[in-house]
Amino acid sequence: MSLEFLKPITGSFAKPAAENPTVVMVNAAYQELGLDWTYINCEVDADNLKMAVLGAKAMGWAGFNCSIPHKVSVIQHLDRLGESAKLIGAVNTVVIKDGLLIGENTDGKGFVEGVKQVVSPKDKRVLIFGAGGAARAVSVELALAGVRSIRVVNRNVERGQVLVNLLNSGTDCSADLVTWDQTIDIPADIDIVINATSIGLYPNINDRLNMNPDTLLPNMVVADGIHNPAKTHLIEEAIARNCSVVDGLTMLVNQGVLGIKYWTGLDSNASLMRQSLNDVLGHIK
Repeated sequence: MSLEFLKPITGSFAKPAAENPTVVMVNAAYQELGLDWTYINCEVDADNLKMAVLGAKAMGWAGFNCSIPHKVSVIQHLDRLGESAKLIGAVNTVVIKDGLLIGENTDGKGFVEGVKQVVSPKDKRVLIFGAGGAARAVSVELALAGVRSIRVVNRNVERGQVLVNLLNSGTDCSADLVTWDQTIDIPADIDIVINATSIGLYPNINDRLNMNPDTLLPNMVVADGIHNPAKTHLIEEAIARNCSVVDGLTMLVNQGVLGIKYWTGLDSNASLMRQSLNDVLGHIK
């Protein structure tokens, strides 16, 4: 028995969903680019990750995404890592080229690209809620983009300090930690405020960050990594105070644009991809 694929394949090693937003978004981009490519969603157990990676290579895939819990464990099956993926210690995008498996991380890159659409990160002061994988990716990319300082706000002191130490030792930015054991006031000298936690993610859309929204100032940029819903409580509070905002759909679109660029070498239509996400998630900007 032979396996025959008529189209170049990219995909995601993640739990399948009835209508996965990334699948819809990437395939819409492929269609608009005139590519006879397809992006599929595969559920891969941890025990089968190595075989899945080798299988993708053997079947001529152009690459794939990895979601939790594979972002770290996939590294042992790859040939090399991009600069930020090395620092972050996690991979969400793999490019298969010239027989090599190359690990990249577009989580932070997509976020930073969204911020850049509003303001240059260079020399800015950042406050970020969270110290998990998303916060790590975003913080590293912001540091590489030239931010002056990053204040990490996190409940778990040990995890927060790990991120602070990484930023101080591995990048040129200055980082410090604030223990998140009370309502947080945003200091007036902060330029960019970021939510890199899952607080407010569907279906828990009424959950709010334990922070004082009245300390958000009009000169601040407020960014939320949550894409469902796109207009979180944090984004609504920021808009009400005339802040510039970057929502989670922007980050997701930018991640898709970067992944497609890695795989195809082509620039995709971000506006069309955003609309495809609006359609599947039911959000209208």
